[in-house]
Amino acid sequence: MTTMSDLMKKYDIPAPRYTSYPTVPYWENNPTSEQWIQALTQAYGDEKATWSLYMHIPYCESLCTFCGCNTTITKDHTKEEHYVNLLLKEWDLYVQKVPQILNRPLEELHLGGGTPTFLSPESLTKLLRPVLEKVKKHSQSVECSIEIDPRRTTAQHLSSLRELGFKRVSMGVQDFDPEVQRLVNRVQPFEITSSLTQEARRLGYTSVNYDLIYGLPKQTLETIESTMRLTTELKPDRIALYSYAHVPWIKPAQRLFTDADLPTGESKRQLYERSREILASAGYIEIGMDHFALPHDSLNISNQKKTLHRNFMGYTHRRTSILLGLGVSAISETPSCFHQNEKVLPVYDRLVNQSNIPTFRGHLLTDDDRQAREQILSLMTNGKAIIQNNQVEDLRSFLAPMIEDGLVNITESTVSITRLGKAFLRNACMAFDRRLRAKAPATKLFSQAL
Repeated sequence: MTTMSDLMKKYDIPAPRYTSYPTVPYWENNPTSEQWIQALTQAYGDEKATWSLYMHIPYCESLCTFCGCNTTITKDHTKEEHYVNLLLKEWDLYVQKVPQILNRPLEELHLGGGTPTFLSPESLTKLLRPVLEKVKKHSQSVECSIEIDPRRTTAQHLSSLRELGFKRVSMGVQDFDPEVQRLVNRVQPFEITSSLTQEARRLGYTSVNYDLIYGLPKQTLETIESTMRLTTELKPDRIALYSYAHVPWIKPAQRLFTDADLPTGESKRQLYERSREILASAGYIEIGMDHFALPHDSLNISNQKKTLHRNFMGYTHRRTSILLGLGVSAISETPSCFHQNEKVLPVYDRLVNQSNIPTFRGHLLTDDDRQAREQILSLMTNGKAIIQNNQVEDLRSFLAPMIEDGLVNITESTVSITRLGKAFLRNACMAFDRRLRAKAPATKLFSQAL
């Protein structure tokens, strides 16, 4: 009989996380800035178009060694004003070049980083108020959310954001164990997270999310149980429980601890399974990949209604046809194009100040790309994808091991993930990844699947 340990050894291979398709390493057909504006104009030209806005704040006061984000480490807060002005200039560029932006309702606004609350409450207000005052809204307000580092966030931050209409906040927690926190250079006592959570609720935030990570150095079943017990005491509305992505060839800071410190394979998966057990007993429902929510949360409601969506901001409870990203390294998407801003801050600065769209790279999607994107998205959100007749034979062949192991079911019209197969969702998505299958990477690109 095949055991979970056997399955872990078999399927724990490098695999994309599929926040996009094609995945970023396989982007080609890079659009020029002019082509990107054309794609954006076409997307906003649809009278049914809705959109989301993402703003990237790269600054952090210290480096968390697990982090894979585009960050700038500094304690110099005089940089705030200049960067806020850059974001507003980039926003104005888009309004000038694609005026339809102001005619389509903004559904979601999200700030990520880095540490968005590196900016002072005053700087955040200066950045956000002119944008929110200008955009078109539905009868309901824009859903505004922000990622925060509780160590760098004050009650005044939360109050100022609440006055601007923010109702969702995502707190970086990762782990409550002091030794694990020390090794990842993120010492954050439980009391800080608890106090800020209580303050957010007092101010009327309707959704509090915790970001947690399993697979960090020195994590054990005992420490993860403690972290999960403390988490359920505070009862965040939703939880993102991410697998630690060990990619030291991309992020050298991850070499500050040794590979011997990291739980891997079956021992790593046990951390997730035990966490899932504790969260389930506390009333949380597993959603998509790596996410959990209480029954009342919009993420769970959208999961039940089959309206769950996933993009570069993670899982969201509704889909928009356009994601516009502002700031260094920010990624945007339309139905026909991906676009990423310049990743080097001084170059991004120069381009924006020259009134240029700060294009770094992107991808113009083919018809095949768009079909695969929808199928992978459906598998990642609903656990099922509609397939075409001409795909059945190929998918049966590629997925044969997963079908035999009871992880995937396939019919003449659908591919679906079984309950056991949820742990291997990334592996199943690879069946639709024609680019990866046609050209396996020659070097390390992706983290392990499990």
